[in-house]
Amino acid sequence: MKITIICDVLGRENNGTTIAAMNLIRSLKSKGHDVTVVCPDEDKKGLEGYVVMPKRSFGIFDNYVEKNGVTIAKADEDALRRAIEGADVVHLLVPFMMSWASVKIARELGIPLTASFHCQAENLSAHLFLMNAGHFNNDVYRFFYKKVYRYCAAVHYPTRFIKETFEEAVGAKTNAYVISNGVNKRFVRRPTEKPENFRDRFVILFTGRYSKEKSHRVLIDAAAESKYADRIQLIFAGDGPLKEELGGYAAKKLKNQPLFRFFSREEMLDVLNYADLYVHPAEIEIEAISCLEAITCGLVPVIADSPRSATRFFALGEDNLFRHGDPMSLAGKIDFWIEHPEEKEACRGRYLGYAKQFDQDACMDGMEEMLRDAAEGRVHGCEEENGILQRSAE
Repeated sequence: MKITIICDVLGRENNGTTIAAMNLIRSLKSKGHDVTVVCPDEDKKGLEGYVVMPKRSFGIFDNYVEKNGVTIAKADEDALRRAIEGADVVHLLVPFMMSWASVKIARELGIPLTASFHCQAENLSAHLFLMNAGHFNNDVYRFFYKKVYRYCAAVHYPTRFIKETFEEAVGAKTNAYVISNGVNKRFVRRPTEKPENFRDRFVILFTGRYSKEKSHRVLIDAAAESKYADRIQLIFAGDGPLKEELGGYAAKKLKNQPLFRFFSREEMLDVLNYADLYVHPAEIEIEAISCLEAITCGLVPVIADSPRSATRFFALGEDNLFRHGDPMSLAGKIDFWIEHPEEKEACRGRYLGYAKQFDQDACMDGMEEMLRDAAEGRVHGCEEENGILQRSAE
């Protein structure tokens, strides 16, 4: 197939959306498909298969956007049309402005559209201090539907949770393919020694963008309230605009200062294999591949029970959940796992078996099938549901 992938936002592989996009791009290319990626990334200029669009300016808000580590594309309609012409299918990564222009062009040319769902309304409303404004968030979803998703022959949702959330908000069914973004085969359990300075500490890992909706402060507060606060070493793997703020907050609360940094994939494998526990306090989450990577490497998770997070469905028992936004509830679960190493080892085994269903190769096969269904006219945006229904979404 000749596939054009529209990425209003791409950037470095330090967030779930970019990682999912690059995994899909690499998988499709490895299977022999002709893939054209349209994005705003200057470092992709001159690379085969990439069409680089200009960066969109937001005027006085440019510094704020840059602080958030985001580059958003501005569509050059002539270049965009050339990238789309002749494609068998056009796939949209996020429902932003270049995707709106792509919808118009693809429809004019009679080329089928598909789209992934990687952006919760709260990912935007959090920047406007409206994260908890339900009516506003529903309006965001309705706007996404109006501009993009209603025109798509098929929509990829990483979890059933976000499919149901979106369809309820917009009051319409989509031709849904529920397919996990999947975990790469390199994420495996392997013997790894802790760094010397962490040797006598209980290491707790959380991987997530340093942003409000990820709720890092809840974990910092919980570690401070734990009976074992002197032993706990937090590692916050990621990047984002709140790094300095979170570091300053932790300095006032904790004896052992957390490690805040972005890790390469190989470094991340080491961290995942020497950590003692994985905590996911995020209140807003479509899937959280980082949590799946952790359990695939044998880490036992403790997950916020937020109704706006799909990650809670990864909990295999009550001791894997805590009340979202409640540091004392989380501290109690951390203390439980510190005090019960035998139960933790048994739980680790259950999770290693559970994680097998998220094999990335199988998930990418599902994405290829969705694109082929659209390209060959087997789906037309009807209300029938297709795809791989992952246990995580039940």
